[in-house]
Amino acid sequence: MPADRLDFLRDDQDGLGAAIGETFDQSERDEWHWNWPLWARAAQLPPEGDWRVWLVMAGRGFGKTRAGAEWVRTIAEADHEARIALVGASLHEARAVMVEGESGVMAVCPPHRRPRFEPSLRRVIWPNGAQAMLYSAGEPESLRGPQHSHAWCDEIAKWDDGQAQARRSWDNLLLGLRLGTAPRIVATTTPRAVPLVRRLLEQAASDADVAVTRGGTRENIAHLPARFIADVEREFGGTLLGRQELDGELIEDLPGALWTRALLERCRDGAVPPTTRVVVGVDPPASARGDACGIVVCGLGEDRIARVLADASVEQASPERWAGAVRDAARAWAADRVVAEANQGGAMVGAVLRAANATLPLRLVHASRGKVARAEPVAALYESGRVRHAGMFARLEDELCGLMPGGSYQGPGRSPDRADACVWALTELMLGRAGEPRVWFD
Repeated sequence: MPADRLDFLRDDQDGLGAAIGETFDQSERDEWHWNWPLWARAAQLPPEGDWRVWLVMAGRGFGKTRAGAEWVRTIAEADHEARIALVGASLHEARAVMVEGESGVMAVCPPHRRPRFEPSLRRVIWPNGAQAMLYSAGEPESLRGPQHSHAWCDEIAKWDDGQAQARRSWDNLLLGLRLGTAPRIVATTTPRAVPLVRRLLEQAASDADVAVTRGGTRENIAHLPARFIADVEREFGGTLLGRQELDGELIEDLPGALWTRALLERCRDGAVPPTTRVVVGVDPPASARGDACGIVVCGLGEDRIARVLADASVEQASPERWAGAVRDAARAWAADRVVAEANQGGAMVGAVLRAANATLPLRLVHASRGKVARAEPVAALYESGRVRHAGMFARLEDELCGLMPGGSYQGPGRSPDRADACVWALTELMLGRAGEPRVWFD
């Protein structure tokens, strides 16, 4: 379609119907809906210049997957000899997201030019002969040997790099990118401070071969449900995790912190198995106008792995309100035990909680060590894979990532109340009295 016709449509969206009916021939009517440059935002189109790697690092819902799939489609339709690698965190994700997903390769191609997907061969073939092969970043050796002219790598910050698999997969892909005259890679990802992303950003700072596009969720607000925007902003707005997942900002880990973003991502669960025991950890506030009341629910699964199930913390709450929140959390999760720190208020804490529910299975604990010292053995449980998060808990995770060895806290707010409540619950579930040897009970 002529460029001036595209400019007309882009500037006069209200006139689309009339234009289609009066000025388009049949071939244009068949194509206009599938003309990606017409509908795409500028940030979803490849940058100018002689780049080798285009890194699209943006928030959830930005349209990264659509940008990657449309780029693959453009390459395949223009070059019948194209041999494209589609690399996902796993083969399942490569197929479910990159090929068959709502914004995947199959969905963005017009029906009359749609490629054929051969799942058993992990291959996509276009009518003109261009091909794409699916790979898992968890299998670096599968990329050793095959040659490609182009590649799309999705969610590279999610690739498992426990034994440097992510970097080895990337390097093997680069070594096989030797077909055609101008091999290129598009990498789409939500930002996380993992080694591969850091490496590409360092290259971009000094090398024009790496082009970077950044963006946030709200840039694509016209194509996202209003309910989704409201929900994620309520849940993650104002948090470091929100800046990462929504605003597309790369949040660096604090050097030496007990928890890192990468560790928490490795410990994230999608499903929760049946639990054998549930504990609610509580870190009461010193006053109604003080810090938050940390209320975190943790459960022990039949697989002997503990999981953080809910963050029911409340801020600037009166004693009656935060005690009611504890009661409600214990009731909702059928808690076997409520563990509440009694350093602030002593017997008052127990009295307030029992007033909210006289039958609350309450245990009051007195901390003889600081919050960070108590957290260190719990952090070791995460490292050994014995604790997982059943979902995303933005404010809690921000606080965990602010706990430093030696007793300092460098996270958001004055005090890691949510983190402390989580530590109390996990200590009760996984460490028992060994986790806090100098605790008295009421």
